Amino acid sequence: MGVLLAFAGRYGYHGDELYFLSAGRHLAWGYADQPPLLPLLARLMDTLFPGSVVGLRLPAVLFTGIGIVVAALTARELGGGRRAQALAAGAFACSPFLLAGAGHILATHMVDAFLWTVVVWLVVRWVRLRADRLLLAAALVTAVALQVKFLIPVFWLVLGVSALVLGPRELLRRPLLWAGAAVAVLVTVPTLLWQADHGWPQLEMDATVAAEVSFAGGRTTFLPMALQQAGIGVGAPLFVLGVWWLLRSPRLRPYRFLGLTVLGVTAVFWLNAGRPYYVGGLFALCFAAAAVELDLRLPARWRWVYVPVYAVSAAVAISWLPVKPIASYAGEPYSPMNMELEEFGWPQVAADVARAYRELPAGQRARTAVVTDNYWQASAIEHFEPGLAPVYSGSRGYWYFGAPPDSATGALFVGSDRDRLLGYFASVRQVATLDNEHGVNNSAQGTPVWLCEGIRAPWSELWPEFRHMSFGW
Repeated sequence: MGVLLAFAGRYGYHGDELYFLSAGRHLAWGYADQPPLLPLLARLMDTLFPGSVVGLRLPAVLFTGIGIVVAALTARELGGGRRAQALAAGAFACSPFLLAGAGHILATHMVDAFLWTVVVWLVVRWVRLRADRLLLAAALVTAVALQVKFLIPVFWLVLGVSALVLGPRELLRRPLLWAGAAVAVLVTVPTLLWQADHGWPQLEMDATVAAEVSFAGGRTTFLPMALQQAGIGVGAPLFVLGVWWLLRSPRLRPYRFLGLTVLGVTAVFWLNAGRPYYVGGLFALCFAAAAVELDLRLPARWRWVYVPVYAVSAAVAISWLPVKPIASYAGEPYSPMNMELEEFGWPQVAADVARAYRELPAGQRARTAVVTDNYWQASAIEHFEPGLAPVYSGSRGYWYFGAPPDSATGALFVGSDRDRLLGYFASVRQVATLDNEHGVNNSAQGTPVWLCEGIRAPWSELWPEFRHMSFGW
């Protein structure tokens, strides 16, 4: 946790965090790309710590710290002693995804992975104790997870099939499990109704995610990237060994259905072209199972190897954090995989757009809407230039925040290209270029800002044509 706090405010807000802050200012029961919990949490943290990057990220730091403890507790439930618990906790802390990818920024995947980790621990504990209140607790945590992402039903469906095949079948006959499931469904009804009322945009989002994943290799790279996120050195071997021993170890026979669950969930997300980190919520289970078996199987004379291997793994995980000076990124080719690049330059984006807008004559400003190509740009302008003008975007959930007024006959449009905009406006000319002042090639750098005049139809008619679920139009 100390490492995460040390680097929490080194660069600045990530584009997704700015979007959560914007969504928090437009509270709703649902959004096109997610349920309502993250925007609500972002608004809460920004209210408690106004304008603080570190304050916004405190839940990520806290949940990561608790996740490390839950990984150790999972190892204990599987019969592991102190050393096995320490190995499992250390693997969790050395996972690049769980430490840097999930623990560094406030994001849906961070909260979702943590809640999955807690649910799995409760199920493991139920296997040992047969205390049905644990299943109720797992279902209630699931209810919270459903307010973050719609992924955890995959876990429960696969777990149910696995329990039917390998046992314990009695798990599915426990009344408190189904009572908790009813609560989970009930609290999810408002966001499902929002989705239904808006044409189920979440289904479009799933297709968009599949398209984005295909850019990074799709199914071909799914497993290698998942193993990389588990952690080269410690996490990846323990993830594989954990699945193997859950399925094969006589000591872990009561938990064999969970090994099948890991395989099944991984297969579902692989077939559905999901993101590799979707399986991150199962890392702690596999780390714990492997740690317990290794502690029992590895001869004492070989245990010294833990120290250098964990040290190297920790160094790799920390390298995923924003440890480099910003200047060191200057001139690097743009890559959507370098997500740390999206943590700086947003104040400059907002300032560049604000400058171009304020340079317009007063009368023209009154009839010019500020519109952006993607939701990160709109969120940055709204956050860093709140007094400028209302900001609009057709990108993802931002489209649902509202359309420009029909009184606006032009737009200061950030992004897209001139030829496309000429389909909607009589004249389009470039008036600015976004510059983060660091020479860093992130998604905003070099983006044109267009002054568009003479709209060809009222915004209320054209706005549906600006809607897109992809990052850029």
